[in-house]
Amino acid sequence: MTLETTRHLKHDTPDRDRRLDGMAQGVIGTDMDRPEGALKVSGQATYAAEAHPESMAHGYLVRAATIGRITGSNADAVRAMPGVLHVLEDERMIRNAAQGMAGESPVQKQGRSWYVGQPVACVVAESFEQARHAAQAMMVTIEPDGTHVFDAEAEGAEIETPEKKQVSQGDLDGAMASAAFSVDHDYRTPSMSSAAMEPHASIAQWEDGAVTLRGSYQLLRFNKNELADVLGVSPDKVRILSPYVGGGFGSKLGLAPEAVAAALAAKVLERPVQVVMHRRQVFETVTRRSETKQRIRLACDADGKLTGIGHENLVSQLPEETFSEPVAQGTHFQYAAPNRVVGHHIARIRRPAAGSVRAPGEAVGVTAFEIAVDELAKKAGIDPLEFRLRNVPTEDPETGKPFSSSTMEATLREGARRFGWTHTAPRQRREGEWWIGTGMAGAVRVNMMIEARARVVLTGAGVRVETDMTDIGTGSYAILTQVAAEMLGHAPAQVQTILGDTDLPPASGSGGSFGAASTSTAVYLACMELRERLAAKIGVKEGELTLKDGYAIHANRQTPLSEIMGEEEWRALGHLKPGRAGQDVRQATWGAIFAEVAVNDTTGETRVRRMDGTYACGRVLNLKTARSQCHGGMIWGIGLALTEALEHDPRDGHMVNRDLAEYHVPVNLDVPQLGVHFLEERDDWANPLQAKGIGELAICGSGAAVVNAIENACGVRVRTLPATLDQVMEGLIARG
Repeated sequence: MTLETTRHLKHDTPDRDRRLDGMAQGVIGTDMDRPEGALKVSGQATYAAEAHPESMAHGYLVRAATIGRITGSNADAVRAMPGVLHVLEDERMIRNAAQGMAGESPVQKQGRSWYVGQPVACVVAESFEQARHAAQAMMVTIEPDGTHVFDAEAEGAEIETPEKKQVSQGDLDGAMASAAFSVDHDYRTPSMSSAAMEPHASIAQWEDGAVTLRGSYQLLRFNKNELADVLGVSPDKVRILSPYVGGGFGSKLGLAPEAVAAALAAKVLERPVQVVMHRRQVFETVTRRSETKQRIRLACDADGKLTGIGHENLVSQLPEETFSEPVAQGTHFQYAAPNRVVGHHIARIRRPAAGSVRAPGEAVGVTAFEIAVDELAKKAGIDPLEFRLRNVPTEDPETGKPFSSSTMEATLREGARRFGWTHTAPRQRREGEWWIGTGMAGAVRVNMMIEARARVVLTGAGVRVETDMTDIGTGSYAILTQVAAEMLGHAPAQVQTILGDTDLPPASGSGGSFGAASTSTAVYLACMELRERLAAKIGVKEGELTLKDGYAIHANRQTPLSEIMGEEEWRALGHLKPGRAGQDVRQATWGAIFAEVAVNDTTGETRVRRMDGTYACGRVLNLKTARSQCHGGMIWGIGLALTEALEHDPRDGHMVNRDLAEYHVPVNLDVPQLGVHFLEERDDWANPLQAKGIGELAICGSGAAVVNAIENACGVRVRTLPATLDQVMEGLIARG
């Protein structure tokens, strides 16, 4: 039997060894191609809906047309339709996607419809077309169960104010009254969709009392427990396979209705069942980003030093859901001011459930806040860059904790240098009918790390990495391969990385920008265990051992690893647990975004002409995938600023623009050449790799840079996003 040893780390203190800097292979931090890239572009990577086991049946979700108590259906008539095998009306069907790592049961109250579009049944048939036809013929009887509110700002909305999410320090009212300059405005962001390219899809199959689910999910170790909870089985009876995921952005954090329906139907029919959501079902039944109303108050003295910060937020959520958009997450520490108020309020309304959408909290909170900061800087007559520099905190302004690293000033200065930032008054540059202007914003994002495990197997032929980590397009296959290759002295081609299978050690999963740091650290720990064993076998200390190109090098001797290993197979498990290092200091990532836009004086159209982002996110593990993540984040910021908004019918809350034809994400012609730059940073508090999150940071503030550039171009300040051309035109007309 092959021996497997484990290396544990509870991360309580900074790791100043920086052991990774002592490795010799030279693949960490490079722009290495994705190992699975060729499979994806050639169509050989199989996604959730592409496996077709023998005798597979097809399910199609039936959704509620109104809100109320479910009293009946024409299920018997539907069962008699051609090809129909089963009509699933099970109280275990979940009303909306679970929230992933929240740790709460995904079983939600059925027997009633909570929102228009909620899945209430699933029709299973021999073919997809038969299932769809029968599902569209199914009528569910729903009796109204009261009067409901569909708008967070509507009269009668039930508002919750969680005590733990309120902050009050000093005297903000006094600071506002005595300020040399101040702003007090409401800023609004709309409801938004994750809009991942791959729709939610699942194929479930039972054998010997255990279920295997092929699905499109981000957090497999949590999803496994969620599905077990729904089905009423032990987690060891559940296996989830998700080797390739075509985007998630938060929408695939938790178990969704199609997976539950497939598993329940497959159990009844004793054959595999596939359920794939179409685009409109995805929009309606997976979690959206809540709309926000943000009252932001800022006060400063004559020198531009902030004396007061107020950020009070209203978000929406379905009744009985625990998640709410953490709008002010970045406000707590981004700028210093002695007088502070943060308010968080939740309106319980009947729109589809709100949940984590990429960079929950800061994506909308930093965006609105950075627009307000821009307004105050200009009111005070100070360059927006200089204004921000004067207010960079030296410690967490609310708790007094030290920062694990503080590179906000550095990113602002370097970003300005690269962009060629100069501050001018609005409406100073015109090209034909286009006003040209520039804008900037700071970016912050909390940095997190969660528990993760990974196995590394070393043989004479190479290295294998095994973990249930997912790759949702972010580059997990690449960075885990690189960490193992670097630590064990192999070319990346000699490292096989296997992901997306809950039979493997449970990783962090992908979400919250914690995946790379958490699971890469688990791989690092396993590799350190193997290095120690190699050193012991050779008879040297680990620090004296160099591994490179398949050789062990020590004392001017080099020995092939294949000779040392022979026919042996060594296994090591790395196990990371977060500790006090994440509590004793404030960990964050930092950035600065600069944009140039053109605004048409006749139509109000805005075109982004160039955009640059400079970021500090610890050690960059793969330059190519990190840059790609920043490109995506900045594009998301353009969408937030100019195009993206879910529209809800005020009569019943249903989504009006529930597909990619009407929900406008930025497309190729909307996006200019994007500049992405990383500052060299080593944050020892983060983890032994000194790596931090990057994917979500690039969204935070990008939209504000665009909106601030619109004001600089044409003098129109937009406070309700997106800045559609009708809003800009109204401002232009108001200016004459």
